[in-house]
Amino acid sequence: MESYKREFIQFLEGASVLKFGDFTAKSGRKIPYFINAGEIKTGEQIAKLGEFYAKAYLEKVGNKKCVLYGPAYKGIPIAVSASVGLAKQGLDVPFFFNRKEEKDHGEGGVFVGYKPTCGEEIVIVEDVITAGTAIRESMAILSCLEGVKVAATFVMVDRKEKGKTEKSAMGEISDEYGFPVYSVVDVYDIIEYLEEDPKNKENVDRIKNYLAVNGATC
Repeated sequence: MESYKREFIQFLEGASVLKFGDFTAKSGRKIPYFINAGEIKTGEQIAKLGEFYAKAYLEKVGNKKCVLYGPAYKGIPIAVSASVGLAKQGLDVPFFFNRKEEKDHGEGGVFVGYKPTCGEEIVIVEDVITAGTAIRESMAILSCLEGVKVAATFVMVDRKEKGKTEKSAMGEISDEYGFPVYSVVDVYDIIEYLEEDPKNKENVDRIKNYLAVNGATC
């Protein structure tokens, strides 16, 4: 395993972003592990997370300036921290996010921050994709922005789960909307990391059993 992947998984565990147990995903599936960006609570943690997203962005998108979009609520600090991480690397990109309820006073509207204009490209930053529900919601929200294009989505972990078909949810999103979905690590990296310590056998077995039922074939 590449060192940065191990470092990232250790970071997720240390910040309690990665947890093992019995959880229910947004898709309704019962899952044996959970990725929750809402557990990041300190300046050091969010700064570190932003560095990982910035590194992934530069590796996949390069120095191209896109607008970062963070879906409310967990995507908001990710977008802010990723933009800061990119600025530290010399790439100053704008960011924006949505409100859950549209504001009808003041400046009004559903978006806060930078307002993308026709011809600009957007990169969505999320915590995780399970069945693709949250990304489809984001695409519906972004559809009101005329003439902009989503260039990519970045998430912490690719769960390698089925979407609506036997194909992975991330693969379905790419096919449906025509943009790539990137992750820092995937669930098989997490399994490999856990298998380095025999005490993790129960969690490894539960994740493997879950993937045997819900894992994508491609």
